[in-house]
Amino acid sequence: MSVDLEKLLRPVERPMAPFPPKYMVLASGENMVVRQVGRKDIPSILPYIRPLIHVERDYYDLVAARIYAELLAYYRYRVQDEYVLVVQVEGELVAVVNGRMVNADVGMSYHTIALRRGLRVGAHAFAAKMEYHFDILNQKEVLIVAESPIGFRRWMIEYELEKRPGIQHELGGVPSYALTKELFDRARGTLIVGRRPVPEDVLAKAEEAILPPSDPPRPPAYLMAAARSEYDPTGTALMLQQWKQEGKV
Repeated sequence: MSVDLEKLLRPVERPMAPFPPKYMVLASGENMVVRQVGRKDIPSILPYIRPLIHVERDYYDLVAARIYAELLAYYRYRVQDEYVLVVQVEGELVAVVNGRMVNADVGMSYHTIALRRGLRVGAHAFAAKMEYHFDILNQKEVLIVAESPIGFRRWMIEYELEKRPGIQHELGGVPSYALTKELFDRARGTLIVGRRPVPEDVLAKAEEAILPPSDPPRPPAYLMAAARSEYDPTGTALMLQQWKQEGKV
């Protein structure tokens, strides 16, 4: 009975062309590799995502909680046609991106999470994800929403995304925005970087092991340090919390 139920619970996955690995040399001189991972790699990634659930700054807590669940759903065969790309610098995990195919023409972007700040690691990871949808899966558009001001600036503004007011994204929040093939081609020259093939020794180092991030985002020692300004939603909540503790409210 349990075997028969498992067949009913698992979605039937459609064939998806694999993402060909690529690499780029960062300003630091390090090699950064973007590659696709399978289910067997997910248990190696989850422990590095889990601590970020407690980092409130820039909505890392929300994004980490959601991407953790999405990776687990992929690992347990509970999501339709998902893919996962990892970004590594000398083997170290510095970013994770994921999404899925809605149908042959439309993709759904889930999340982009950077485990090393600076060097536009998250932006490069997102660009690789879009490259996968348009150049490898040959889709016409990708539905996207942002959960943080940084994400809105990086995706909606930099790529000049089109609004899709009648389409609700699977992540909820505001109605979807869309990156079309035309918009992607327009941004290709400035936002899409990297080379193929990846040198054998560089790729081998990335595939050998997913090493822990050396400097991941961490909760601030002092709560108020999480806020960039008093008008930041997260900062306002923390200010109110502190005022209550001090008896000012």
